Amino acid sequence: MKKKREVSDKEIQVAKDALERYSGSPAEDYCDYVLLTNFPKYVDYFSKTKKVDMHEGSMFTAAHCKKTNISILDFKIGSPSAALVVDLCSYLPIKACLLLGMCGGLRRRYKKGEYLIPIAAIRGEGTSDYYFPIEVPALSNFLVQRAVSEVLDEEKATYHVGITHTTNKRFWEFDEHFKDRLKANRSQAIEMECATLFAGSYRRKLPLGALLLISDLPLNEEDIKTKASSEEVFEKFTEDHVEKGIRIIHQLKKLQENRSRGAYRPDVSKIETEDPTK
Repeated sequence: MKKKREVSDKEIQVAKDALERYSGSPAEDYCDYVLLTNFPKYVDYFSKTKKVDMHEGSMFTAAHCKKTNISILDFKIGSPSAALVVDLCSYLPIKACLLLGMCGGLRRRYKKGEYLIPIAAIRGEGTSDYYFPIEVPALSNFLVQRAVSEVLDEEKATYHVGITHTTNKRFWEFDEHFKDRLKANRSQAIEMECATLFAGSYRRKLPLGALLLISDLPLNEEDIKTKASSEEVFEKFTEDHVEKGIRIIHQLKKLQENRSRGAYRPDVSKIETEDPTK
């Protein structure tokens, strides 16, 4: 049976100090709900439309809107950064997080600008091994994803539901062996953070889900993301993606207020002491 221990004041303070140093904003500024993203453009849009300051630290950028009780945090790219942000946020009384990320669509029928709701992620990145043994799946929080699907259905948005492959290998588009692996595991999309965020948040008991925008179709050489196509995606879809994220958070608040299944966030002062990978 796993033992519990009280988290020391020193541990909490070190975590808060790190978050403040990396994000450039005080820990007490963080709202109950946090939009996580990989894009400073999203933080800039949120800051301008909500008329709040944008903060930049040594690694992250962030903005906080007390009126809506939502913060947004750009934690950059990759699974190590994803692990760092979920660990640090777990020391705050945050009620839930939603990732607004992008992914490469791995189905011919997908189109750029459509959305994907990842119910699970293949742990191909390695970082999630810190949280759980390899046989434990990386699942998104059901309640958060329920809020995502309800908003997308209400808006009649085109979206897909499936499994994403999380990798640390960024430049893989011309690696035929890697592409064969993607086809064999039948993942619907590929990105670099979901498995880490899902495993880490489950370990830390922090409700977390994701809304992914299909930004490219990398199995088709003509549709691999370029500098120009990336800028086009930001120009066309930033507003819609961020605004959908905000509406999802409002829907999630209602679900949590009604104490729907999956809404519970336990006391953050207790954590497991044993190594979960042993």
